[in-house]
Amino acid sequence: MIITTTASVEGKKIVKYLGIVTGEAILGANIFRDMFAAVRDIVGGRSASYEKELGKARELALEALEDWAHELRANAVVAVDIDYECFGKTNGMMMVSVTGTAVVVE
Repeated sequence: MIITTTASVEGKKIVKYLGIVTGEAILGANIFRDMFAAVRDIVGGRSASYEKELGKARELALEALEDWAHELRANAVVAVDIDYECFGKTNGMMMVSVTGTAVVVE
């Protein structure tokens, strides 16, 4: 399946719009990773553990989006938007949501 952030697929004609599809993934942040990330924030640098978790959440959300598009018999999803959010009492949860339009292309 073609999944793209653009509104069209180069070289292909959209012949049918099937509707909006979404996918979400919510992951809890581990307290030990939180502590190490806080230390990393103080001394500078990237937090590899958070990057890994965000990557995992993004992949899960995109898989859910693709599954929904398959159910609609789409062969592509266009105009995909990826959003990241932290929430929970102490911002201990991370959410990735993806939204796009399921289409059929020639």
